[in-house]
Amino acid sequence: MMISKSTDWLCARAGDELMMMNAALGSYIGLDAVGARIWDLLDEERDADSVCARLLTEFEVEEAQCRAEVAAFLDELESHQAITRTPAQEG
Repeated sequence: MMISKSTDWLCARAGDELMMMNAALGSYIGLDAVGARIWDLLDEERDADSVCARLLTEFEVEEAQCRAEVAAFLDELESHQAITRTPAQEG
């Protein structure tokens, strides 16, 4: 699945954390340092596997745990309409 960030979210850094707001939805999300890093990686990486690969080089975490936690985090972002996932195009 290809991941795309919604452009409807305003973001502001507060130290290592990221505060996100979508005025149209009336939603607010606060991300810790790891969540903020994942959000940043979504500018470069377009799928969960690539995000996990990058995180494994930056954090001491087992691959299975990383994949599970990234999947749960992306599910949460999707539930807030902060990202969309679409099937990857073959070719």
